[in-house]
Amino acid sequence: MQKEYIICIPEKKGTIKSEWEQCLKKLENLSKERYRPVKFNVFIDIAEYKSFIKIRKEIIDSVLDSFGYESPAVNVTVHPPEKPFKVVVEAMFAIPQDFTFQMKLFNNIPYVVIEQPQYRELWIAGIGGEFNDNLKNAAFFAFESVFEILRLEGMSFDNIVRQWNYIGNILEVRNGYQNYQIFNDVRSECYRKYRTIKNFPSATGVGMKMPGVFLDVCAVQSGEDLRILPVSNPQQINAYEYGQQVLKGLPLNGTRPKNPPQFERALIVENRNSITLFISGTASIIGQETIGKGDIEKQATVTINNIRILSEPERIQYILGRKVADSGRYLLLRVYIKKQEDFRIVKEITEKNFPGVPAVYIQADICRDDLLTETEAEMVFGRWNS
Repeated sequence: MQKEYIICIPEKKGTIKSEWEQCLKKLENLSKERYRPVKFNVFIDIAEYKSFIKIRKEIIDSVLDSFGYESPAVNVTVHPPEKPFKVVVEAMFAIPQDFTFQMKLFNNIPYVVIEQPQYRELWIAGIGGEFNDNLKNAAFFAFESVFEILRLEGMSFDNIVRQWNYIGNILEVRNGYQNYQIFNDVRSECYRKYRTIKNFPSATGVGMKMPGVFLDVCAVQSGEDLRILPVSNPQQINAYEYGQQVLKGLPLNGTRPKNPPQFERALIVENRNSITLFISGTASIIGQETIGKGDIEKQATVTINNIRILSEPERIQYILGRKVADSGRYLLLRVYIKKQEDFRIVKEITEKNFPGVPAVYIQADICRDDLLTETEAEMVFGRWNS
């Protein structure tokens, strides 16, 4: 499937509603040209929980009203864009070829199934619960909801190749339990219950300034010619091998060791038509230690170097066991920045290293208190030669 990412920024500063309406109009116009919307991530700046739940529903409903049976999967999260705006949208569009697209609903949340003979792709967004004060219950609800959608579509957790985890107040510690560690323990329990394969999805886990847990997922299924291959960074310990000393808070069950984050640094998804590289949320970590504490320029530079290592054509070719036709093309960067005052320098460094690549910059807490920024990416490579 040939796809393109569009970053939609309002033309005029206004309320969340007015800025969203500006973006929605642009997205409607794009879909009238040649694009089929697949997934919208709407990032907003809002401070009050009840207002967030209300505006979230209004935005999702407006997408359904605008696009009808061609609605994309859509998520709305509290991740402020660079000031002065209150809304930014990361939109994924496909250029329809020999694929069929179908929008379905789960609890009034749209998701998208893309099919061609012997191949299916599932895009889920915004699955979770509005649990005001119980991270554990919110995480279990989100994972069980994803399981139910996968079951309905004849898939399982083994089919997940990319996952986004939006974790309410990720660094908060209450009674010795850290929200991120609670999430990791729940994720591990659900993976043990529902996954049968050794490797993990590519993933991102970041905080949002609201309670609850929301998940976005991409899952693929193919009868033939599908390979899913993990990519490691030789300068980093795999996240699922982290030692107990870098994991914060108490384990949920009180006795077992704490579960580390279970994701691959990157994942190659190769089928008959394409080679895609999903690069997980990547930060300034060497080994398992944070580099450049308090230094945003250093952290942004180390982060980009880690992404370069993961996407080296030689590394990709070695893992594939064959040559690829080109050095790859970045489709998207999503950059999380802890502080508004650091947006300018992170953008300058990122744009210098990735000129012309669509990139969205949003404010978010990273999974460690001393991490100031994190970046994820998606790439495509040309077909291979034997």
